[in-house]
Amino acid sequence: MKRIGQMMLLAGLFVLVLGGRLPGQVAAPLTGKATPAVPPKDMKLFLLIGQSNMAGRGAVEAADRELNPRIFMLNANKQWVLARDPVHFDKPGMAGVGLCSEFARQLVKKDPGVTVGLIPCAFGGTALAEWMPSSPTGKKVWLYSNAVDRVRIAMKSGTLAGILWHQGESDAGNPATYEDYKDRFAAMIAGLRKDLNAKDVPLIVGELCNQNGFNKVIQDLPGKVPNCAWVSSEGCANDGLHFKRAGYLILGQRYAEKYLELKK
Repeated sequence: MKRIGQMMLLAGLFVLVLGGRLPGQVAAPLTGKATPAVPPKDMKLFLLIGQSNMAGRGAVEAADRELNPRIFMLNANKQWVLARDPVHFDKPGMAGVGLCSEFARQLVKKDPGVTVGLIPCAFGGTALAEWMPSSPTGKKVWLYSNAVDRVRIAMKSGTLAGILWHQGESDAGNPATYEDYKDRFAAMIAGLRKDLNAKDVPLIVGELCNQNGFNKVIQDLPGKVPNCAWVSSEGCANDGLHFKRAGYLILGQRYAEKYLELKK
């Protein structure tokens, strides 16, 4: 009996060394839940809007789950938690690494005194029409009002410092609408800035995966919207529709560079 007890003890220690699972057993997936945290009251807040390439569809690796005490995110329950990927929750099981985490990491690295608060509101598969303040009939569109509501809650803990937009896949199919897109986008951003009392808040937009005609629309947006800059997607790994993890990291760096240029 004593020998059996010793063998059971050794087996238990072996399981602990393996991270709490037996050989060949797959670790349980992370749920994405995090304990609410108390952020400082002077965070730099960033609204994240657009469709799936803002929400993120990159594979999540262990490094993407590491916490930084100076980077927070407003979760689905409108609570501040320390940020980790996936930051977005638009489509559970699909949301993954996006550009926003690397964007935040770059900012806190450049400025040791800043704390970043990410406000995820992007939703995969959405067209610009779904982001307008109202429909042609005057009915409120949910995505816009949700973004405004979440930012207002977030602003209790800081100041809106920027808006990051990545969208266009759902609007790229009809070149006849490209000029109209620019005007509608400008109107949507003007509405956001007004409703959030952030007239001059910087706006960063990014190119799509493939270098098609719609990327020229993205490049033209700073001519329609004040205090706006665009980011190139050249060289960012992708599958033709979504960026891959490595591509999102490059995009995040470029969004940060453009943001800091606008702030000079």
